[in-house]
Amino acid sequence: MGRRALVTGGNRGIGLAIAKALEAAGHEVVVASRSGEAPDGLRAVRCDVGDTESVDSAFAAAEELLGGPVEIVVANAGVTGDQLLLRMSDEDFEKVVDTNLTGAFRCARRASKGMIRLRHGRIILVSSVVALYGSPGQANYAASKAGLVGLARSITRELGGRGITANVVAPGFIDTDMTAELPQERQDAYRAAIPAGRFAQPDEVAAVVAFLASDEAGYVSGAVVPVDGGLGMGH
Repeated sequence: MGRRALVTGGNRGIGLAIAKALEAAGHEVVVASRSGEAPDGLRAVRCDVGDTESVDSAFAAAEELLGGPVEIVVANAGVTGDQLLLRMSDEDFEKVVDTNLTGAFRCARRASKGMIRLRHGRIILVSSVVALYGSPGQANYAASKAGLVGLARSITRELGGRGITANVVAPGFIDTDMTAELPQERQDAYRAAIPAGRFAQPDEVAAVVAFLASDEAGYVSGAVVPVDGGLGMGH
């Protein structure tokens, strides 16, 4: 049975792969991006997850396109702002946390209104292996992505009795334009640390999200699902 889905940051990379996977699974999908545009004929709305009014209006526009409340929300929009701890400014820290963590909270809060009425919902937060593994120069990013775990688990305890699940997907290194731009020796070093010996394809992350969004995943909630080739084992 197809559901109504909204994917933030769904215009490229992992977000685009997720949107396509949900569509392939039979769901009605709208992607949200800062530009309000999306490739490959996907329906899109403009959304800045750092702004509550923008999130609320994006959901209203998406629900108009979809013909009803959003039943699946994938909070994928995120930014980085790498800097060593001693040089990291308050602004460097706050911008990343506001987008990655508070932005996901804004989306989950708005989506929950319709989900509570429907007594059905799937909230999926896209984190990172860095959340629990750590990474030098990424105190802001790691903190924001680790915060998603507490957010999902609190939502699960609050709304779990209403047919609503909240889960976290934690990708490792993904084969995207961003990783392709890294120097070859850096790429080789990263691959050497990954038991699988390779980077993931965006589709491999999207497949896990599609499962968590499905009706079959109704008893999976508050979980952190790593898609990292074994990089973060035990964290």
